[in-house]
Amino acid sequence: MAKTLQLNFTTAAGKQTSLSVDEPKAGLTAVEVETAMQEIINSQVFQVDGSFLATVKGARIIDRNVEELVNP
Repeated sequence: MAKTLQLNFTTAAGKQTSLSVDEPKAGLTAVEVETAMQEIINSQVFQVDGSFLATVKGARIIDRNVEELVNP
Protein backbone atom coordinates (compact mmCIF):
# COMPACT_ATOMS: atom_id res chain seq x y z
CA MET A 1 0.00 0.00 0.00
CA ALA A 2 1.40 3.40 -0.97
CA LYS A 3 0.13 6.74 0.31
CA THR A 4 0.81 10.17 -1.14
CA LEU A 5 -0.22 13.56 0.20
CA GLN A 6 -1.08 15.81 -2.74
CA LEU A 7 -1.02 19.56 -2.04
CA ASN A 8 -2.82 21.66 -4.66
CA PHE A 9 -2.05 25.36 -5.11
CA THR A 10 -2.87 28.23 -7.45
CA THR A 11 -0.02 30.52 -8.49
CA ALA A 12 -0.12 34.31 -8.61
CA ALA A 13 -0.67 33.96 -12.37
CA GLY A 14 -3.72 31.74 -11.82
CA LYS A 15 -2.05 28.49 -12.87
CA GLN A 16 -2.83 25.34 -10.87
CA THR A 17 0.01 23.17 -9.61
CA SER A 18 0.62 20.51 -7.01
CA LEU A 19 3.31 19.14 -4.73
CA SER A 20 3.36 15.50 -3.65
CA VAL A 21 4.73 14.02 -0.44
CA ASP A 22 5.27 10.27 -0.29
CA GLU A 23 4.27 8.37 2.85
CA PRO A 24 2.87 11.27 4.93
CA LYS A 25 2.59 10.73 8.68
CA ALA A 26 -0.58 9.07 9.88
CA GLY A 27 -3.34 11.12 11.42
CA LEU A 28 -2.78 14.42 9.64
CA THR A 29 -5.60 16.89 10.17
CA ALA A 30 -6.99 19.40 7.71
CA VAL A 31 -5.78 22.24 9.97
CA GLU A 32 -2.22 20.87 10.05
CA VAL A 33 -2.11 20.46 6.28
CA GLU A 34 -3.60 23.88 5.54
CA THR A 35 -1.20 25.55 8.00
CA ALA A 36 1.77 23.83 6.34
CA MET A 37 0.53 24.83 2.90
CA GLN A 38 0.20 28.46 3.98
CA GLU A 39 3.78 28.33 5.32
CA ILE A 40 4.94 27.00 1.93
CA ILE A 41 3.16 29.90 0.22
CA ASN A 42 4.60 32.46 2.65
CA SER A 43 8.14 31.14 2.19
CA GLN A 44 8.04 31.85 -1.57
CA VAL A 45 10.36 28.91 -2.18
CA PHE A 46 8.49 27.49 -5.17
CA GLN A 47 7.81 29.16 -8.51
CA VAL A 48 5.91 27.89 -11.52
CA ASP A 49 6.76 29.68 -14.76
CA GLY A 50 8.06 32.65 -12.76
CA SER A 51 5.01 32.95 -10.46
CA PHE A 52 5.03 32.12 -6.77
CA LEU A 53 2.39 29.93 -5.16
CA ALA A 54 -0.43 32.22 -4.04
CA THR A 55 -3.42 30.30 -2.66
CA VAL A 56 -4.39 26.92 -1.26
CA LYS A 57 -6.64 25.06 -3.68
CA GLY A 58 -6.96 21.82 -1.72
CA ALA A 59 -5.21 18.72 -0.44
CA ARG A 60 -5.86 15.01 -0.45
CA ILE A 61 -4.30 11.73 0.55
CA ILE A 62 -4.11 9.22 -2.28
CA ASP A 63 -3.99 5.61 -1.13
CA ARG A 64 -3.18 2.92 -3.68
CA ASN A 65 -2.41 -0.74 -3.53
CA VAL A 66 0.42 -2.18 -5.59
CA GLU A 67 0.77 -5.91 -6.04
CA GLU A 68 4.21 -7.01 -7.21
CA LEU A 69 3.94 -10.01 -9.53
CA VAL A 70 7.58 -10.33 -10.53
CA ASN A 71 10.40 -8.67 -8.67
CA PRO A 72 13.78 -9.94 -9.90
